[in-house]
Amino acid sequence: MPTLMVSISGIRGIVGDGLDPETLVSFTSAYAKWIGSGTVVIGRDSRITGAMVSSITAGTLNALGINVVDIGIVPTPTVQFAVKTLGAQGGIAISASHNPNEWNALKLLNSTGQFMSPDEHNTMKKFLGQTAEYKRWDGIGHSTFNSTMLKLHKEKAIALPHIDMELIKSKKFKVVVDCVNGAGVYVIPELLRDFGCEVIEMNCEKTGIFPRMPEPLPENLVDTMKKVKETGADFGVVVDPDADRLVLITDEGEPFSEENTISHVVKWVLSKTPGPVVVNLSTTRTVDDIATAAGCKVFRSPVGEANVVQMMKETGAIVGGEGSGGVIYPALHYGRDSLVGVEITLQHLAEFGGKLSEMKKALPQYSIAKKKIDISGKSPDEVLQAMVEKYKNEKINTDDGLRIDLPDHWVHFRKSNTEPIIRVIAEATAYDVAVNLCEKYFAEIKALL
Repeated sequence: MPTLMVSISGIRGIVGDGLDPETLVSFTSAYAKWIGSGTVVIGRDSRITGAMVSSITAGTLNALGINVVDIGIVPTPTVQFAVKTLGAQGGIAISASHNPNEWNALKLLNSTGQFMSPDEHNTMKKFLGQTAEYKRWDGIGHSTFNSTMLKLHKEKAIALPHIDMELIKSKKFKVVVDCVNGAGVYVIPELLRDFGCEVIEMNCEKTGIFPRMPEPLPENLVDTMKKVKETGADFGVVVDPDADRLVLITDEGEPFSEENTISHVVKWVLSKTPGPVVVNLSTTRTVDDIATAAGCKVFRSPVGEANVVQMMKETGAIVGGEGSGGVIYPALHYGRDSLVGVEITLQHLAEFGGKLSEMKKALPQYSIAKKKIDISGKSPDEVLQAMVEKYKNEKINTDDGLRIDLPDHWVHFRKSNTEPIIRVIAEATAYDVAVNLCEKYFAEIKALL
């Protein structure tokens, strides 16, 4: 299975080259055995293989005696919200997130609507390969369709504390929206119009065919950034195919940056309700500066939504997320949610009283550079341990690879679970400095190979 990737969040692969019906049945059967009994919510993004994957997954669950509530084409956070709202025993979001059209995935959720914890994932994996215990004809589960969850999710988001719809409406924001023809099409433009925005849609067709590379990186958003500038929009909103990540474009047609998405949200939330914050080890130091100014503490978890959520619960954090544009606001639910990110952006900008480009400049200024090192033939753990030994007298964190915090910068080294590489992420106050730091640490690791 050359493309199949197994991780704590589920399985992902190319349909017809790794993610095949047999694979779907195998993993769904193991998940069903882990669930035991009850109801599982299924939702999917818009990609064209979604209906097929959903049918196989739902049919397998039914054959094993599990009931299914199909909520249709929705963002992944809506599946998470639905599990919690319906009191289901689990949920499966069918989406390969930012991967291209040919990919799909099963994102596996527990009974709280969150991604499975490492312990839960390891327990489920023990059931892989076991003979499925299919039920007799009179013991199979049943499937129902629920079309109300996306509407309810949006309504609950609008009703969040400190969101002033009338203030936002008075601003009459003009917004370019790029949903890459994904699940966000079904809710993001409508949500913005609910807040009185003039919406200019781009890549908002319900075809399920992504018109560009779907990961919302600046190099994939050239036309979108140009559109914001040409139309004189106040800002742009971009989401990935399953609409859990939020990327913003300023009024100047420039990236706001995914790191600043979580940063500005943290700044707004702490201005209303001070409390702990959780972000992952690869997220910008901007969050630390903002929290310190508010008299609040930042905790850092290993990379991954499940890890961030787990630490948020342990610390009682009131907001969290990841530098990839993921906002987690437990006032609604524990999951990265672009609907929440859009609303807080509207509210924050309305209160700020200026332009998004100005709001960006008002945040602490840092730049991140990234590089990856091929370590084929070497143990990544041995390489990382050597770096730990070298920097043992500095402020380090080894919860997820190695992060070194120095007064003028930080660097994070992480091994890949799918490739023989180590990723290097460095942040400093200037981009050229961050790039040079990446090169410096790259050379240090090369010297160990």
